Amino acid sequence: MNPSGSMGISTMKQPCCRLIITSRACSMFGFSSPNMGFNNLSKSRKLGHDRLISTCSSSSSSSAAAASRIMGFRCVIDPGCRVGRVNWGQARVFPGYCCCGDGFRRRVSVISNVASDIRRRHSTSVDGNRVNEKGFENIYVQGGLNLKPLVVERIERDVEFGENEGKASNREEREEERREEEPNGVETCGVDVNNDTEKSINGLRYKKELSEIEKVAWDLLNESVVTYCGSPVGTVAANDPNDKSPLNYDQVFIRDFVPSALAFLLKGEGEIVRNFLLHTLQLQSWEKTVDCYSPGQGLMPASFKVRTVPLDGSNGAFEEVLDPDFGESAIGRVAPVDSGLWWIILLRSYGKITGDYALQERVDIQTGIKLILNLCLADGFDMFPSLLVTDGSCMIDRRMGIHGHPLEIQALFYAALRSALEMLTVDDGSKNLIRAVNNRLSALSFHIREYYWVDGKKINEIYRYKTEEYSTNATNKFNIYPEQIPTWLVDWFPEKGGYLIGNLQPAHMDFRFFTLGNLWSIVSSLGTQKQNQGILNLIEDKWGDLMGEMPMKICYPALEYEEWRIITGCDPKNTPWSYHNGGSWPTLLWQFTLACIKMGRPELAERAVAQAEKKLFKDKWPEYYDTRNGRFIGKQARLNQTWTIAGYLTSKMLLDNPQLASLLMWEEDLELLETCICALSKTARTKCSRGAAKSQILV
Repeated sequence: MNPSGSMGISTMKQPCCRLIITSRACSMFGFSSPNMGFNNLSKSRKLGHDRLISTCSSSSSSSAAAASRIMGFRCVIDPGCRVGRVNWGQARVFPGYCCCGDGFRRRVSVISNVASDIRRRHSTSVDGNRVNEKGFENIYVQGGLNLKPLVVERIERDVEFGENEGKASNREEREEERREEEPNGVETCGVDVNNDTEKSINGLRYKKELSEIEKVAWDLLNESVVTYCGSPVGTVAANDPNDKSPLNYDQVFIRDFVPSALAFLLKGEGEIVRNFLLHTLQLQSWEKTVDCYSPGQGLMPASFKVRTVPLDGSNGAFEEVLDPDFGESAIGRVAPVDSGLWWIILLRSYGKITGDYALQERVDIQTGIKLILNLCLADGFDMFPSLLVTDGSCMIDRRMGIHGHPLEIQALFYAALRSALEMLTVDDGSKNLIRAVNNRLSALSFHIREYYWVDGKKINEIYRYKTEEYSTNATNKFNIYPEQIPTWLVDWFPEKGGYLIGNLQPAHMDFRFFTLGNLWSIVSSLGTQKQNQGILNLIEDKWGDLMGEMPMKICYPALEYEEWRIITGCDPKNTPWSYHNGGSWPTLLWQFTLACIKMGRPELAERAVAQAEKKLFKDKWPEYYDTRNGRFIGKQARLNQTWTIAGYLTSKMLLDNPQLASLLMWEEDLELLETCICALSKTARTKCSRGAAKSQILV
């Protein structure tokens, strides 16, 4: 391993990294594989669940260099690498920013987000929500289902690639203009990571003295970093030194890494996030099979692990491989629906914070976004714009009665669609997809705002519902029986405020309060302004129930007695007021902080963080807490849980610098909400229900 953490060059011998290159990947970049000189690729072999991997031999380095000149890329590899965690907190300069050294200059293309919305919002048509047309699929699935994008790093040299000189000149001009516009001469593309108290991110300058608790937290977060071929690629789920049976807590989870990624980005360290995005993208196209059946090709893994395997034909030599889990090893064998959504959201955050929008424009990145969207927007039997998923397909990854259309998935789905709309390259091939995304956003926002929202007035309306209505103008569209209103809700509901229910299906409303879904509805503007304020009002009013001694409850209330036995299947881990069944999860702090800052109420987040930090430090950063008030460390909770640590650090940085929070949230888009596919339908049977509820949409 390179002790300095710097990237190696492709002329190094005995590379330990696997570079996956296929003829389809080559054709994607406009050249054929025989001319590349990669004729010395070792024979493909099977690893794990019939996953096909090719490795680069050392003799192919000159050919690889030639190929890199053709593409304008250079393959970055590092010999002698090993699995391990390093203290990654040393002062370094990362490739997401402009830095000079060794005769070349790393550049990032900073592309402003002032592109006209007209380019993305093409006219809506009746067939706009159909993305499975041949013309659309040809963009990214032509040639088969097993495209493995190249994961390489672009390095532009001042003296090479003459054809790019004009583009480089334009970037320099934009960078110079941006520096001139910044107050006090702050340089956005430079981050002095040697200075622990003064940073500059995206033109925002601030000073910060770290407390002792924050210093300990940063040390723990740096120790959790996982390296792959000498480069950081993520953080393990937990780094509990006393855990003799880590199960999969020693893996890098996509959802778990998000708060870690934001903490590093807000600190000015972007390399680990960039590497994570690219390597997980590569894993997206791997073959995944459970009992002879393969899920959709756009599925992202739940997690991956860096493993060492002996190198073919070598004595004592080894290589590192990434071994992903798409759910085939998970408890219950559930596919991680939220992984792809989190990946898109993190990709947007990376570009917003670092200014490295060039990453989003890469062909493989655009392909990955489209694969995820195609999987989510595929036509099916469902009558609703919300995503239909099985139990355990998100953060609540065990049986908890959330199958159907859980709020958490819908809120993340909405945020991912809005993120994708910002990042998709507009061309003739992507028009159908962009139109479909616009239509789905409009329908989904109406559906959630109109049917998921409950407050005192709505509860009383449901209490008086008539049932068995057969009409397009029915008031009780989902045939909800008033007897479904739980007794706890009648006495618990405050005079002011409300929330979005956990699930909605025909003849079923899940009235439990699910924290993550409600918080992301605020952050993404899925809820109206009035609804978002109502959610925070309810949290403040019911602070003792939803926060307790350790913020904050993953859901409220817990399933108990016969309800627990039937719905969870007598799950011994999800006993009442434990784990997912009413447990308290400190990692939710950063999402609560983001929601509070957006709604102009940071004092609520400050209260929660102050309440949590000393207890977290004393208890060694547990994964979750048990009991109704969150008093005890969870009975099976790991210590030094990474997303607990990262969630705390991200919350502190956002509160210290609330202006940075604007990079991670979405504002209301009234034009989007006006889009309705029904207006363009020529069928007399099509009747839009929005007229009766338009005041609710635009509140």
